[in-house]
Amino acid sequence: MTNTVGVLVMSYGTPEKMESIEAYYTHIRRGRPPEPEQLKELTDRYEAIVGGVFPLRENTDNQVKALQETLNKDDRSNEVEFRCYQGLKHAYPFIEDGVEQMAKDGIQTAIGIVLAPHFSTMSVGSYIKRAREKAEDLGIQMSFIESYHLHPKLIQALSTRVSAKLDAFEEAGAKRGDVRVLFSAHSLPARIVDIGDPYPQQLMETSEVIASRLGITNWQFTWQSAGRTAEPWLGPDILDTLQDLAREQVEDVLVAPIGFVSDHLEVLYDLDIEAKAIAKEIDMRLMRIDSLNSDPLYMETLSDVIINQWQQGTDE
Repeated sequence: MTNTVGVLVMSYGTPEKMESIEAYYTHIRRGRPPEPEQLKELTDRYEAIVGGVFPLRENTDNQVKALQETLNKDDRSNEVEFRCYQGLKHAYPFIEDGVEQMAKDGIQTAIGIVLAPHFSTMSVGSYIKRAREKAEDLGIQMSFIESYHLHPKLIQALSTRVSAKLDAFEEAGAKRGDVRVLFSAHSLPARIVDIGDPYPQQLMETSEVIASRLGITNWQFTWQSAGRTAEPWLGPDILDTLQDLAREQVEDVLVAPIGFVSDHLEVLYDLDIEAKAIAKEIDMRLMRIDSLNSDPLYMETLSDVIINQWQQGTDE
């Protein structure tokens, strides 16, 4: 299969069904089963979104399928066939399972990419580490894409979504310039700042480019979905930010969760349910941009960086 290039598409993962939540949570906790109240809380959150349906799983499956189709439609890929494999951090098929399947299929050359545009050693870096170790064990030559947070088509896709929701605010009677735009992403332990991790800076760069493209001056960055651990996480959290904005008498807020590429728990629950509940309490109009999911521009972003990576490898 010398003319086939494997693509390991990595993401966080989610349980396939309600009965799998405990095993999933146990894996996140590195083999320590959750306490009954912890398990109930997570189960309740999944039940609260679309009656317990797991959209992240379906969205990720669709993204992998759409990416493979986009890769093989590209004029630059006529020399090879790109074959996509899924590798999840906390659910089956695990990252190692995806690499093992490549080996079984005779894949010798592969590229790894994470469905997250911004690099952090604690997130994307941990995915890459696991994939690299398994690929080396199995004799697969695998290179990796660390980030693509300023790719023009990604910026275009996100900007289109922000602009569309600002139009919706105007249709609802708000002045476009009065809408506070909150760019957000998943928080990480604050110690990443001390080690010079690029994650916060890359997120700020994406936010600044989108704001500049659309002429938005009324914006800020906030964090969300922090883990519940003893150590401090990056903040302020979006729920605190909303309270601060209420004290500033800000009435209209648009959330742009640029750190997420799919509808999943941190979007469908943390924003659509939890944040909107807070907004309702403080009489604030809150909207969020639509997620990228399998948007063609996002698929073209991924395809472009993957093919560029492959071409660089063939030129060496």
